[in-house]
Amino acid sequence: MEISKELVREIILEVLRQAEGESAPAGGNGAEVPPLRFRDVGPANRGTNRHEVVIGVSPAFGTAMTKTIIGIPHGDVLHEVMAGIEEEGLTSRLVKVNKTADVGFIAHEAAKLSGSGIGIGIIARGTTVIHQRDLAPLQNLELFPQSPLIERDTFRAIGRNAAKYAKGESPAPVPVRNDPMARPRYQGLAALLQNKEVQDVRPDMASEEVAVQL
Repeated sequence: MEISKELVREIILEVLRQAEGESAPAGGNGAEVPPLRFRDVGPANRGTNRHEVVIGVSPAFGTAMTKTIIGIPHGDVLHEVMAGIEEEGLTSRLVKVNKTADVGFIAHEAAKLSGSGIGIGIIARGTTVIHQRDLAPLQNLELFPQSPLIERDTFRAIGRNAAKYAKGESPAPVPVRNDPMARPRYQGLAALLQNKEVQDVRPDMASEEVAVQL
C-alpha cells in the first residue's frame, strides 16, 4: 500500500468529521468497504466449551472502520482467523469488546470468556494478540504489533496457533516478515486510525457476543 498525500488527507478529514459528530464513510484507507452485518447474540458470558477460541474485536471493528491499515477487509480477517481455528478441529466464538481499544486488554477479555482459556484480540488496523486467561493483561502468548506486516496468511496462522494453545500444545510462534521501514512509513497513519477507533469506545458497556455472516 502506497501512502500518498491524498490518503493521509482523507484520513485526517475523516477523523475531524467524526470528532465534530458528522457522518463519515466507513474505512478511510483506500477504497470503501461495506460494514459487516453483526447480529447481537447477547451478553458475552464465560464459555464452557473447552474446544473453543474466543475472538475479541474492538468497538469500531467492522463498523466505523472496515479494513486493516493495509486494506484487508475485516470480513476477510475474521474468515482467515476462524478458518485457522477450524483447521485444528476447534470452534470459534466472536465477542465485541466495547470498553477499550487496547488490543492487549481485548485479547485478555477474550481469553477470560473462552472455555479453553485462549483468546485472540484484534483491533481495526490489524494489530493482533493471542492471550491466555491466567496471564496478566500486559503479558501474552504472541503479539503482532506491526499491523502493516500482517497479511491474510498470517491471520490464518494466528487462528491455527491459538487453537493449538487451546489444545495444550506449544506451537512455534507465527512467523511474520520483517520490514524495518514499516514503522516509520506507517506510524503517522496508525496514530490517525487509533484516534478514530477510540471514538467508539464505551467504557461502561459490557462485552457482547455477536455473530456475523461472512
